Amino acid sequence: MEKRDLTPCDLRSDTVTQPTAAMREAGLRAPVGDDVFGDDPTVNALQVRLAGDLGFDAGLFVPSGTMSNLLALMAHCERGDEYLVGADAHTYKYEGGGAAVLGSVQPQPIPHAADGTLPLDALAAAIKPEGDPHFARTRLLALENTWHGRPLPLPYLADAGAFARAHGLGYHLDGARLFNAATACGVPAREIARHFDSVSVCLSKGLGAPVGSVLLGSAALIAKARRWRKVLGGGWRQAGILAAMGQYALDHHVGRLADDHRRAGELAAALRAIPALQVDGAHTNLVFVTVPEGTQQALAEHLRARGIVIAAGRGPRIRLATHLDIDEDGIDRTIAAFRGFFR
Repeated sequence: MEKRDLTPCDLRSDTVTQPTAAMREAGLRAPVGDDVFGDDPTVNALQVRLAGDLGFDAGLFVPSGTMSNLLALMAHCERGDEYLVGADAHTYKYEGGGAAVLGSVQPQPIPHAADGTLPLDALAAAIKPEGDPHFARTRLLALENTWHGRPLPLPYLADAGAFARAHGLGYHLDGARLFNAATACGVPAREIARHFDSVSVCLSKGLGAPVGSVLLGSAALIAKARRWRKVLGGGWRQAGILAAMGQYALDHHVGRLADDHRRAGELAAALRAIPALQVDGAHTNLVFVTVPEGTQQALAEHLRARGIVIAAGRGPRIRLATHLDIDEDGIDRTIAAFRGFFR
């Protein structure tokens, strides 16, 4: 990886990364066309590549993970249908209610188990009686991997897939951090994706691309999603510039995710030694820290004065994300700053 200029240590998310010089160059060199007409060669190459890598018929490059998941829900379901989803899942809780607002698809939230799975007995109890007009029609099961930084257990993915097939449900994965999950489990990403009917892969989180996600599925599902992408205003033109940066990320930034996981583990271990803190993680690149009530904003200001940026919300739980732009010095500075604040 090329040497980077020192920048503030921004731990808010793995979406804050800057494109590397080589990634920018890849975008500048990319041959492009009009993707709405389907003739951007770099977009097409990205879609074909990820579909082949992960075992699907086709792919669709879109601006965001939120759009990718929404397109999947709208392609799997019709008006008046519902999907089963985790009560703390991104597609249900953090994507603006798009399935209900724009797709007339009702979410049925299911409480997560501690490991991020959705218990199969709870899923079975939530499926609505077929043909009863009182209820929405249950059509889809949607999972998220990773969930709060936890990779879902591999045997569970197979069990949940068998459950979905037995009940005639589609099976979608919000794989925003699919490659983090694969890295943590020590398997190729295809080993996770193979269980699902559709998968959304984000290129702008751990992989460090500036923009974009890819939805993968059958040719028929992707054709339907492509139409909905246009309806939602997601058709773009010479998008190959961005697709080339995504290709570069896949070529150069998957293998290095282990570095993010290792640094997150070092950070979590050091913060656990501070008595005032409760620490969860790091299973991948995310560390969750619960601080004493009322200290969040003062801590954020203390850290910012030392070049460290965190997202301090209303509650006492703070998420810290390691990524492409966090190096050893950033981790060391963060540990020292936390120790100084809580000394």
